[in-house]
Amino acid sequence: MYRKTALAAFAAAMTAFPLLAEGNLASKPINLPDLMLKGDLSISETEYVLETGKYYRINISSDGKEEFAWMSPEFFRNSWVDQIVVEDLELKTFGIYSLEFDAEGTFVVTFVPIRPGRYDFWVDGYENRGMKGAFMVN
Repeated sequence: MYRKTALAAFAAAMTAFPLLAEGNLASKPINLPDLMLKGDLSISETEYVLETGKYYRINISSDGKEEFAWMSPEFFRNSWVDQIVVEDLELKTFGIYSLEFDAEGTFVVTFVPIRPGRYDFWVDGYENRGMKGAFMVN
């Protein structure tokens, strides 16, 4: 009897509070401004304002004049990463720690932020020289 009551309560709750996601979340990404890491120890963007549940694409590039490790581990722990593309090769992954640039190139990252908050990103070893920013997820 308890089991039937619990199932009935669950069914009633599901009809009273419909799911908000409609369709395929991982289609038609919103293109973010490119993030360029430069050999003069500057970055092109320091803040991105995002919304949970929206699908985004960002190009993260280096001019190749320095070796960089771009990091945002907390952001990636709180986002669903669809794929990372490098020179038309796709990487499907479960967790990202950093993107490392040993030469000029671009990582194309597509993702859906899951949890709101401020998530810092930085270039390891250069954050005190201004190579840092944040994803602001609402």
